[in-house]
Amino acid sequence: MWKPNTPGTGNANPNTPEPIRPSAPTPGPASFEQPSTRTASPQAPAATGEQATIGKSLMIKGEVTGSESLYIDGRIEGTINLPGNRVTVGRNGQVAANISAREVVVLGKVRGNCQASDRIDIRSEGSLTGDVIAARISIEDGAFFKGGIDIRKPGSNDAGKPAGQQSLEPVAVESAS
Repeated sequence: MWKPNTPGTGNANPNTPEPIRPSAPTPGPASFEQPSTRTASPQAPAATGEQATIGKSLMIKGEVTGSESLYIDGRIEGTINLPGNRVTVGRNGQVAANISAREVVVLGKVRGNCQASDRIDIRSEGSLTGDVIAARISIEDGAFFKGGIDIRKPGSNDAGKPAGQQSLEPVAVESAS
């Protein structure tokens, strides 16, 4: 082996394996740099929170809680409680649950009440059946929504504001009947 590596004998064949071997360790450090770059990319979303994903083939029954954002492309039945984070129901997502989060984005189907400390977005292909409590709401053209809307100022969570708005709820119920 040492003789083929010598430039005097077999320049083409032995030198070809030699540069490949040094090239392999060179991409090794380059690949170490890329994960650090990739680590830096998740750190940027870490400021807003990392995002977990529930894939198309997954079904969860029960309570989902945590401290990171969630993207749902599968099915969930139960409750979703992710305060301070975003819950996104993907186009394939089907949720039969009450959702409590900072932000809710609906691209798929949701059956249940949604409470967001910031906003709720129902996109054009989305469907939400249930009551909404949020500071802001956006319903795109083509979206389906059936339920009540309670707009609350940010920071008002408890009895003061809802009690005043409870008088509005029976009026909505009376007009619905």
